[in-house]
Amino acid sequence: MNGLSTILIVVGLFLLGGVYSFVKQKQSKSLVTVLALGSAMCLAAGILRLDTWA
Repeated sequence: MNGLSTILIVVGLFLLGGVYSFVKQKQSKSLVTVLALGSAMCLAAGILRLDTWA
């Protein structure tokens, strides 16, 4: 089960990098908000799965 947790954490970090890039490029706030929420959900799900199955 650690494979899925790792994938979720990596995707969350990838989306977080996208948020940083879009903020630096001054993209629309709605796009940044959606990416930030997606990143937070992926990271939270990955971390919760690690704590649950460890």
